Amino acid sequence: MPSSELLIAFLITTAIFAYIPGPAMLYAAAQTIARGRRAGLMASLGIHLGCYVHVIAAAAGLSMLFHAVPMLYMLVKLAGAAYLVWLGISLFRAKVEDVALPGIEAKSGRRAFLESISVEVLNPKTAIFFMAFLPQFIDASAAFPIWVQFLILGTIVNLMFSSADLVCVFLAGAIVTRLRRSSHARRLMQRAGGALLVGLGTHLALQRS
Repeated sequence: MPSSELLIAFLITTAIFAYIPGPAMLYAAAQTIARGRRAGLMASLGIHLGCYVHVIAAAAGLSMLFHAVPMLYMLVKLAGAAYLVWLGISLFRAKVEDVALPGIEAKSGRRAFLESISVEVLNPKTAIFFMAFLPQFIDASAAFPIWVQFLILGTIVNLMFSSADLVCVFLAGAIVTRLRRSSHARRLMQRAGGALLVGLGTHLALQRS
């Protein structure tokens, strides 16, 4: 593994990146606002698991394809953006139940989990981030092979980012709990969540890189 000094720099830098509000945090907050805290937690779990696809891809060097084939990067980015916009529009169109039944909440949680895995896997910027960030802390002379170091450091990054997502979910959940008694407030929260997802998808699609 890298030296202790390099590891300390890695942990500090990762923490800074993790707790700067980003798309994953906003996505988890949007799911919490629209569907409740359980959906937000399941969305965070889905993002966490989906991120391991990028960690493994970085360890295997597959993310270099995005640099080598710009068209592939663009296609994946647009697919992810379109999926986010579709999810946001779906929230706008969904009906708000007058009573929050356990079965409905469970269904929303499972749906948020599956959707968030797709959102994370279809986010090429995560793959680019791992390929750009992790090599700075890889020690080619260390006892562990480079691909093992990628996996270990990538897992630490993923855990750190997921902790930030959870903080965001609980903060959003505290607000939702206060407002959820009103059906009108629930409708507004659902629309706010949908607007966040549409905004994230549009922002992703319009980004140049």
